[in-house]
Amino acid sequence: MEQLAATLRSPRAPLAPPTTGRIAVVGCGYWGKNLVRVFHQLGALHSVCESHPAGMEVARQTAPDVPVLSEYEAVLRDPQIDGVVIATPAETHFRLGIQALEAGKHLYVEKPLALNYREGLTLVRQAQAKGRQLMVGHILEYHPAIIELNRRVRAGQLGTLQYVYSNRLNLGKVRREENILWSFAPHDIAVILRLVGDLPLEVCATGGAYLQPNIADVTITNLLFDKGVRGHIFVSWLHPYKEQKLVVVGSSSMAVFDDTLADRKLTVYDQGIDWVDGQPVPRKKDGEVVTLARVEPLKAEAEQFLHSIQTGEPPITDGASALANLEVLQAAQRSLSLHGQPVALGVAPARAWETL
Repeated sequence: MEQLAATLRSPRAPLAPPTTGRIAVVGCGYWGKNLVRVFHQLGALHSVCESHPAGMEVARQTAPDVPVLSEYEAVLRDPQIDGVVIATPAETHFRLGIQALEAGKHLYVEKPLALNYREGLTLVRQAQAKGRQLMVGHILEYHPAIIELNRRVRAGQLGTLQYVYSNRLNLGKVRREENILWSFAPHDIAVILRLVGDLPLEVCATGGAYLQPNIADVTITNLLFDKGVRGHIFVSWLHPYKEQKLVVVGSSSMAVFDDTLADRKLTVYDQGIDWVDGQPVPRKKDGEVVTLARVEPLKAEAEQFLHSIQTGEPPITDGASALANLEVLQAAQRSLSLHGQPVALGVAPARAWETL
């Protein structure tokens, strides 16, 4: 437990841009095209691997001076490629990731690291055996607002942490190979684990499948942590409007991260409940909009991967944090299949990462 706590309680400032790197991005689709763009902007993109004609065309337009390869084997065989970035469907993450590590490449995998805990653990152990960096794409951990929010929580500026809730809602993009829990919730789980600095004791999840049999479109996940701290995650791709909002409630003040707002991403409210003559009295004040550095989170994430390759320093979103995320996801999935029955953490394969 101490290893995870040390990892989750140590938010780091954005890194200076690296100057070198040789990266292959595998997949230039819905999200992969953004990774192609940022690694190209950083001067680190060696090549793009994409087999679909539409994706190949996007790669050529985004990085016209970079080779587009149609065969993954060509990436694995090329000694000039230091790191592989996997931006393909989640069901392929383990297979492509283990091949990259076996070929001696550093590995960056978009979330989730894998679709079950044991495959994630295999990737982490293989990275250690090969002496390679392993990083998962939990992009919110590189967002200036989340970094600042973590700093304030660590400094006790919100008082004692009481509960966190996160809504991630939109209409589409509907997945076929994974449900909404595995598609959307990894981001929220990563942030909540970092804020609390520990794994939950218990996970409870409910949801509904309306578009495809046995693939949930909507889920609500409740997390119970030590000392009564609670987390609440509501995710849906079947929602009439977009909402990406995180609310953190402390004993002395509260904070709201709203990623849909351009200039008010993080607002802190000096609000709470004061006890006056034995009676609870709400304390309401206007919020303070926090000024943040204008940093693109995805670019900061790419810089982190390059920095880790060059220095050997583990990334913020390393194997231990990825496995913690998978453990919560897997417990939530089990609870979902049990129609909301609470699932306790701390049993096999839980905590296996503590011995890494």
